[in-house]
Amino acid sequence: MAEKVAKLGVEREKDFMYFVKDGEVWKVQRKQPGMPKGRPEKVADGGFEIDTNYIYFVDRDGDVARAKRAVGGQKRKKKARASAARRRPAAKKKKAPARKAAAKKKAPARKAAKKKAAPAKRGGAKKKGRR
Repeated sequence: MAEKVAKLGVEREKDFMYFVKDGEVWKVQRKQPGMPKGRPEKVADGGFEIDTNYIYFVDRDGDVARAKRAVGGQKRKKKARASAARRRPAAKKKKAPARKAAAKKKAPARKAAKKKAAPAKRGGAKKKGRR
């Protein structure tokens, strides 16, 4: 699946992400919540040319490897494609005739209800949690 391009033996640290850019291996600290974004740091010079048909990455051994780039997404199964071709085209929808706006009727007048007094707020009870 993947083929090794350069044997570098880069020692990987847990909190860093490693990537390949312009034939060089770089590392950057992983983003943590509440922490500022880290600056990329050059780890090693691979000394190889990059082909755009492949994706390059640092493998488990710390070496640079490449895999064929998937272009155009994943291939579909032949069954799904054949059944889609068999389907007949969707029928055209007919437009519904325009309706006239109905005349608005006035609602009958209602008697005003008596308002209940709002309960008094308690200031003594405190909420737990944030302060």
